[in-house]
Amino acid sequence: MNGWIQAGTVEELREQGPKLIKGGIVVFYHEDEVHALDNRCPHLGFPLHMGSLCNGIVTCHWHHARFDVCSGGTLDPWADDVPVHDSTVLEGLIWVNPNSRNGNQVKMYKDRLQNGLEQNIGLVIAKAIVGLLEAGVPETEIAAIGIEFGVKQRRQGWGSGLTILTAMANILPKLDKQGRILALFQGLLHTARDSAGSGTRFLLDPLPDTSVSEERLATWYRDCIEVRDTRGAERVLLTAMQKGADEKRLFSMMSMAATDHFYINGGHALDFHNKAFESLKHVGQEQRKYVLASLVPMFGDASRSEELHSWQSPVDLVQPLKEAFEELSSMGVSSGKKVVDDEDLLRTLLGDDPLQTVRVLKEALLGGTSPVRIAQISALAAAERIVRFHTQNDFGDWISVLHTFTHAHAVHEGLIRSADPWMVRGIFHTAATIYLDRFLNIPPAPRPSAISAAEEVPHPEELLDILDKQQQVAPAAAWAIRYLRGGGKPEPLFNVLGHALLREDAEFHSFQMFEAAAAEYDHWASESGAFAEKACETLILAMTRYLAAHAPTSRETPHTAKIAWRLHRGEKLFEEA
Repeated sequence: MNGWIQAGTVEELREQGPKLIKGGIVVFYHEDEVHALDNRCPHLGFPLHMGSLCNGIVTCHWHHARFDVCSGGTLDPWADDVPVHDSTVLEGLIWVNPNSRNGNQVKMYKDRLQNGLEQNIGLVIAKAIVGLLEAGVPETEIAAIGIEFGVKQRRQGWGSGLTILTAMANILPKLDKQGRILALFQGLLHTARDSAGSGTRFLLDPLPDTSVSEERLATWYRDCIEVRDTRGAERVLLTAMQKGADEKRLFSMMSMAATDHFYINGGHALDFHNKAFESLKHVGQEQRKYVLASLVPMFGDASRSEELHSWQSPVDLVQPLKEAFEELSSMGVSSGKKVVDDEDLLRTLLGDDPLQTVRVLKEALLGGTSPVRIAQISALAAAERIVRFHTQNDFGDWISVLHTFTHAHAVHEGLIRSADPWMVRGIFHTAATIYLDRFLNIPPAPRPSAISAAEEVPHPEELLDILDKQQQVAPAAAWAIRYLRGGGKPEPLFNVLGHALLREDAEFHSFQMFEAAAAEYDHWASESGAFAEKACETLILAMTRYLAAHAPTSRETPHTAKIAWRLHRGEKLFEEA
């Protein structure tokens, strides 16, 4: 029995009861047989030798999780199965294999993650994430499991959970190890919650004849979306994919339909499209059709802003935009040298004359200004609305400026992905919402004042202390300015801001805010000059103010992840109970 552990005699075990041996293994004698299990209850680590064994079931006495003593399988899915060790008896002596039967740990953890998602059990999801990361599984591979689950198990299609998961996958490089665990857990847990009770989503078949041109399919897709025929749109989309349309062409077709109407679903539609296409880099080829088809159902009852009173009165924004689109369509958008001053455009976007804004945007596009650049400055203008959002506004209005910003970010990323001229309509939709949000800057909240360059750079962790209290929007912003103006590095700042988000029971929009601001920051950080530096500062302030406005919470969700991490490290949680 080379390498096996000697566990005493059968007679001793029969008389003395469960025996603990080296390696954290407990040995039971039950119904004339010897059984060896990991002694830690897989739920929260309570010693199983302190439990009871009756009728083939080991019951943990902390939370009453039950396990089959032979297989280790649990009757309570929230508890996980307990690892079992092979044992044998030779000449009255018991020998136990120190290695459990669960040889393929990666497969076991992937199965448990799938089970946790299906059953919507947070602790199971968290423990699976920790186990997979410790086994060396790439973080994006873990995220892919959740993406593939979400697009198949939510009948309503792409939703907030998948958006959070993709956003958190995007920001993983900005976080330390604990932050990456929290980011994956938040994303996967929200995906599970969003899918709970929904029912499996079954795809329709593509059309039987794929000889139809891509141009005709694009027209059909737009026509179906126009009349809210989501089933017809899905079949057309799947036909285009089966025909071999590449990602750029598919995005062009789908974003065209998403911008045929103004600011659909309060900006969420385009943001969801952006995140779904970003998620494609994580999933396999076969899953792509599920990801993109999941975007179609949202159009069945989508709100269209041109139908809203606020877009028509007291200033009619609808007709001027339609006229601008017709002119751009007839003359064409040319991408060339920069012809509009960044500061002038930013000032115009934040101005009080929406008709002038429409004219400036139209002339800039016709004159050769890059649509990507205009979209980037539009996103910056939307971030400025958040920086100047006054806390005397109704608290719910934070979401209004947030929606404008995330929509602007989606337009920017969309134009980087595809320079389709139809996509520029999204810039005008953003500009209109920036104008409509102007009342949320009346009066404007003051930007934090500059500080002396000699002041010491504050430690990033200080921000977390500030956000332990409510209503710390202004102090948090002032701290951020002290950090930035004092020469603080962006890497630790983003990490601590990430923890400020991930340690909370954050709602959907906070995840959107962090990821979009981080992405826009990276675009500006790649440039030099005073304007780019101030843009980076604006994005940090917008992110900090929004997170501060929504903290603290009860922090139950990250507590679950912390438990999972401590259990994996072998800590004895029950000793603190």
